[in-house]
Order: sequence, then C-alpha cells, then structure tokens
Amino acid sequence: MVSVNVRDNNIEQALKILKKKMQREGIFREMKLRRHYEKPSERKVREEAESIRRSRKMDRKRRDRDGF
Repeated sequence: MVSVNVRDNNIEQALKILKKKMQREGIFREMKLRRHYEKPSERKVREEAESIRRSRKMDRKRRDRDGF
C-alpha cells in the first residue's frame, strides 16, 4: 500500500512524491499490462525478451566497469 502525507496543503509536492513511489513499486507498468488481456503465449515471449534485455544490460555494465 502506497501512502503519502500532505504537508501544508502542498498537493503538487505530494503528487510528485506519490508518482515517484508508484514508479518505484512498478504500479504504472502493471496497470499498462493489465489494460488489455495478454495471451499466455504472448506473456511468455514478452518475459523471455525482458530477461534477455536485462542480461545484456548487465553484461554491458560489467564490461564497462571491468574495462573490456
């Protein structure tokens, strides 16, 4: 459960904090995925592609850090 305290009726700042917390929790991403039905086969393909993308990104960061 995400909650934000509003201080001194500063709603703009509270909204900014709320959006940041929701982004960190992955709520926006989940809302986007649940907007339409996703077939199990499409879900599997998407998750495999995300896994490959993550592993390539980690390899790239490791190579940059190690100096290859």
